[in-house]
Amino acid sequence: MSKSYKEITEGLNPYLAEVKKGVPEVMKGFSAMAKAATADGALDKKTKELLALAIGIATRCDGCIGFHAKALVHLGATRAEIEEVCGMSVYMGGGPSFMYAADALRAFDEFSESE
Repeated sequence: MSKSYKEITEGLNPYLAEVKKGVPEVMKGFSAMAKAATADGALDKKTKELLALAIGIATRCDGCIGFHAKALVHLGATRAEIEEVCGMSVYMGGGPSFMYAADALRAFDEFSESE
């Protein structure tokens, strides 16, 4: 069983758009929160995306892994940085996080191939 994180994220996009249309005020609030949370501050945008990837691994969220791995490719993250995030996620989340850490590497590699 092989996952394609490009397919996962592309498959989610139309439904994310439907949610946005269905609850626009909620999504405006979510978008404002995302913009504020990811803005450069004491931590830069890339560091915040690394944290988001770690949380996606620990919570076993395929969509989160896909979208944050893609963002990290665009932000210039290295595979070594992703590997360290995976290590911390496994440390904090045990065996299930280990399985999703492997998937996070797969997602990063998949998006890196198309850059």
